[in-house]
Amino acid sequence: MPFIRTISILIVCSFITHSIQAESISNSFNFTDTLSCPVPVYPPIYSEGFTPGSEPEISKDALKILSKKTSIEKDQFAKFTGGVTLIGNQQTIFADSIEINRQNSLINAQGNIHFQNTNIDIFADQLIASETSNSTRLTNSHYQLKGIQGRGQAELISLSANGKLSLIDSSYTTCVNEIPDWQIHASEISISQTENIGRAYNTVLKIRDIPVMYIPYVSFPITNKRTSGLINPSIRTSKNSGLEIALPIYWNIAENMDLTITPHLLSKRGMQLEGEFRYLDGFQSGIVNIEYLNKDDEYKVNDDPRYLARIQHTGTFSDAFRAYIDYTTMSDDNYLIDIGSEQYNANDAYLYQIAELSYFGNNWQAKVQLQDFEVLGNHKLGYRTPIHLELLSHTKLPFWNGLFDIYSEISEFQSANKSLPQTKRYHLEAGVTFPVSTPAWFFNSEFKLMQTNYHQANLSLSSPFKKNVSRTLPKLRFHGGMNFDRNMKYIGKGYRQTLEPQLQYLYIPEKDQSNIAIYDSTLLQEDFGGLFRERRYSGLDRITPANQFSWGVTSRILNSENKELFHLSLGQIIYINERNDNELININDVKNIEEDQSALAADIFLQLSRKWQFEADIQYNTHDNETDKSQLTVDYQIDKNNTLQLNHRYTRSVSETSLEQISLLASTKINKDWRFFSRITKDLQQKRSLESYAGVQYESCCWAIQFAYHRHINTNLDEQNIYNENRDEFDSGFKISFSTQNMFNASIFGYKRPYFLNN
Repeated sequence: MPFIRTISILIVCSFITHSIQAESISNSFNFTDTLSCPVPVYPPIYSEGFTPGSEPEISKDALKILSKKTSIEKDQFAKFTGGVTLIGNQQTIFADSIEINRQNSLINAQGNIHFQNTNIDIFADQLIASETSNSTRLTNSHYQLKGIQGRGQAELISLSANGKLSLIDSSYTTCVNEIPDWQIHASEISISQTENIGRAYNTVLKIRDIPVMYIPYVSFPITNKRTSGLINPSIRTSKNSGLEIALPIYWNIAENMDLTITPHLLSKRGMQLEGEFRYLDGFQSGIVNIEYLNKDDEYKVNDDPRYLARIQHTGTFSDAFRAYIDYTTMSDDNYLIDIGSEQYNANDAYLYQIAELSYFGNNWQAKVQLQDFEVLGNHKLGYRTPIHLELLSHTKLPFWNGLFDIYSEISEFQSANKSLPQTKRYHLEAGVTFPVSTPAWFFNSEFKLMQTNYHQANLSLSSPFKKNVSRTLPKLRFHGGMNFDRNMKYIGKGYRQTLEPQLQYLYIPEKDQSNIAIYDSTLLQEDFGGLFRERRYSGLDRITPANQFSWGVTSRILNSENKELFHLSLGQIIYINERNDNELININDVKNIEEDQSALAADIFLQLSRKWQFEADIQYNTHDNETDKSQLTVDYQIDKNNTLQLNHRYTRSVSETSLEQISLLASTKINKDWRFFSRITKDLQQKRSLESYAGVQYESCCWAIQFAYHRHINTNLDEQNIYNENRDEFDSGFKISFSTQNMFNASIFGYKRPYFLNN
């Protein structure tokens, strides 16, 4: 330890052969490390007549003692009194007096001792350092660890040369309050900076000075570095699983990998084991999660184990290749509903199963992808793509800032449902674009040709689909806009208002596509941004004919800091020829549409102040004079501890049924330590509650605990009732969690943070 090394330097090199007393000024003694000099070096004596700057150069290992009085006898004894300061090797000792005895290799500091180094601050009545034992002892001490939250007091503190700190008859806490919320009292606490571990023996845990638990031995980390050991437990109850107790055990395997094993007791179901393995190797990283319940005691119809497994991997090879894997599987459709998992929400309808390898060149990129989805419940079995290849390239043209683009795709679609058609699909899209952009306006031109070939199989004799289909479609697209702005004043403050009109023309000729099955196409969101897309569907199975104009206008108000306070966007698609989607077959329950215009799309944002914010996204059908879709959010954020959010969602037709929900979220700070939070979600069409979530959180300087009640609607995705004979309509229970995680994330609908861009 640096302090012991300094004491050795002091004892070996510091003594001179005569005594001096100086009362009027401070004396400064410089001691040179004997490791750097083969013979003892007697330091110079600086007294009242020395000239600053004339002293010899001091090495980095030199030690200084400042005092009002100094007494040195021969080369055996030295005493410093009166505001003594010892400085050297990144530590400092303040004391009323310091005595150094060369005969027994001891240093003795008395009165108002303050010891400092890079790791700890100690206040004590006495300090004794010994070169023989290579240790330092401080009595009747108070200490504060540096760089981390940790403090306490001890009858005796011992610092050894190997960096070990021992505290005898001591206390330890990470709370900064005068009366800590928690602390441990132990016969001995041993802290090792090199091992990043603290150990306590014969420990009594106290909450607000009240003993609550005796532990013969406990170890704990002393920094934020990962350390093997126990993690905060969680306790909850639910109708589905009864009392649940989870106790995570963390294993820091190596610097780049770790494992968390969590025994999870479910009183109604049995003992579940959860494991999470994380690894990082250069630019490769991943997580493997496994959850396993050998036998579910609640549903005894089937004795098969219930499990969930997921692997996620992201990696970059060299500068051009990137790999991505996300694969999940589980034992049965109702696993998430009955047992739950942090990997998915209870209302998720499918599991990810995807692997891809991408290459990024200077002017082109390629991707190989394998994709499947494990569909949960009574949903139509989808398609997997055992092979999917993409190639995209851009070549600059020598005129008009043009680009020649090529996009090609090869896909194969298979299904576990043997009655469904299958296909190999080849698609090529090539053409030129001429983008022009200035601060005041932009205009983009696009001329492309789309060629798609299908080789369909597994077709019945009465199938409307053809074995081989070739579809060729040209595409013409013009998209332009202008940007206007003006300065304005309101209540004496300056603002800037913009007006941003834009217009798009899109032409794609009509083509009968009823002889092609639906493999990966679904309706895209028809919001304001969707007005200027070139397609109405994802995928390639349906390319909507278009002879249409899309218009839109946006107006913004920005303050002097260029921060947006308001925007309003309105737009619509005008069809030159009457749109007829009858031949596109019913995708996502699309009704036959014969209209001359789309729904009017509006996007609204208003921030009255930092506390108030309003957002809305509305699609209004001017033909039927009805709202097709809307989503409104009002946020009132008083400060970071007090938040109120109101959400309303409406969709006119989801499987020929209207959907309307309203949610209210609240988080309120009751006092300095206590906070209340809640979330309520109701189905206005069915007139029932979907979710209720409420609780309180106590948060101190160094720890937090949450008490919450939850009640949410159950769904049944297992029509055969293999695991569920008598499921209640609602699941409810209590939860105790020792953490400071966002409490809204525990709800089944999640939480959108209004003041963040990465929702």
